[in-house]
Amino acid sequence: MRSQWKTKNDGTIRRLGKGRTIRFHLDEQIDPHCAFMIGSLTIVVALGLSLSHAAAEASAEQPDRPNVVVILADDLGYGDLACYGHLKFKTPNLDRMAAEGARLTQFNTPMPFCAPTRAALLTGRYPFRCGMNGNPAPDGGANADALALPEGEVTLAQLFHQAGYATGTVGKWHLGHQRAEQMPTGRGFDEYLGILYSNDMRPVKLIEGTTPIEYPVVQTTLTRRYTARALDFLERNRAKPFFFYFAHAMPHKPLAPAEQFYKKSGAGLYGDVLMDLDASVGEVLAKLAELGLDEKTLVIFASDNGPWFGGSSGGLRGMKGSSYEGGYRVPCIARWPKKIPAGHVNHSPAVMMDLFSTVLKAAGIAPPEDRVIDGRDLMPLFLGDAPSRHEAIFGQQGARLAAVRTERWKLHVLPPRDPFSGLKQRNRLWTDPRAPDGVTLLAPFEQYSPSDYPGLTTGDAPQAMQLFDLGNDPGEQTDIAAEHPEIVGRLKALYDKANESAANETLPK
Repeated sequence: MRSQWKTKNDGTIRRLGKGRTIRFHLDEQIDPHCAFMIGSLTIVVALGLSLSHAAAEASAEQPDRPNVVVILADDLGYGDLACYGHLKFKTPNLDRMAAEGARLTQFNTPMPFCAPTRAALLTGRYPFRCGMNGNPAPDGGANADALALPEGEVTLAQLFHQAGYATGTVGKWHLGHQRAEQMPTGRGFDEYLGILYSNDMRPVKLIEGTTPIEYPVVQTTLTRRYTARALDFLERNRAKPFFFYFAHAMPHKPLAPAEQFYKKSGAGLYGDVLMDLDASVGEVLAKLAELGLDEKTLVIFASDNGPWFGGSSGGLRGMKGSSYEGGYRVPCIARWPKKIPAGHVNHSPAVMMDLFSTVLKAAGIAPPEDRVIDGRDLMPLFLGDAPSRHEAIFGQQGARLAAVRTERWKLHVLPPRDPFSGLKQRNRLWTDPRAPDGVTLLAPFEQYSPSDYPGLTTGDAPQAMQLFDLGNDPGEQTDIAAEHPEIVGRLKALYDKANESAANETLPK
């Protein structure tokens, strides 16, 4: 809205365009210097009234926008939380978050590895579309070192930033680390503190913005320091809408709880780490309440893939890296007081890209229109017993689509993979190539081994075109493809359609 101002000879200050006049008559006896000051003051007052009017008009045109906080754990298993059935791990704050909000029991990642899932979350697109089918790694060879989210992809942070939100992130990035434009502050975030890849990939450096500030990293302090920065971000941005992405390092190996939680859980080192993580979630929720932002902030908690050794797949087959359910299925909790009903549980399938669409819809921000967006708004699932927003959900193995699932059925078109299950039998011969060095960790010799496998390793041997009834056989033990050829045919047709889309996808550059 544009305004023009004019001072008339009689001392009247008039704002042109709206026809509103503020009159001020100068007394002939007033000192000219004072008259000038009074006239100037009048202009300031008039301008202030105009700006107030403009702000009121803008407020009337655009309702108060909600804040969004997305908390993503690293390698947290479907069965790791008490509210998802674990009997030993103590997670009272996440349990309270679920009790005060909604919990999904069939939430999936599109790939059972870190970076592809993070790319899916931030772009709303399957990894095969957004060009992140593997993990960037500085110590993984030239190709892995150079891997990054393509510049043409549009992230949540960029969309929120363009909409006038403050944007911040702490923790694991894992979408490119070689150049500044690949890092969070080059992809829409105003600020960043964290490790640019996994906390077992060397060199493990703590980055502020784009600058290394600590090497080697004392990992036992990570969760505490990340939490302190998160609380500081919320405090500093309390008066304006914000999007905050909290990408925890834990419980990715090497496990490193803060000193105050070490040996306090009674459930081993993994339990100690979860106490630290859970306390962090509680502190974030408490800060929102303290700032009076509780009812205007949507908070979502999830994990990037299934668990590593020491965690729990919750009775599912497989673990991180596996195309069985233990690799893909993870917790998902959403809390938004007076918006999302307390204690709600939905059993319909959903996938990580849905979070992209959900938070944008909640904030009234349009997604990009020049590309396929695979995510769907999950608010109907958070609010009630809505069915899945997808005809089917797909799981990848590398760049290839491997499996397709609906609410009840799952078809492994490619033979199911479980690359770490064999290590359980070879425990004494196996040495973790990225084991902690004993220098910067609180408990370097208490890390878990393949004998602490987190999921089922039993069931029919893997082969192509296996069909499982997840409703009656969530552990994927018995292949029933021969008994249901019509189901196999229907799912294979959905797979072929998606695979054709993948083959024809043109990646933004």
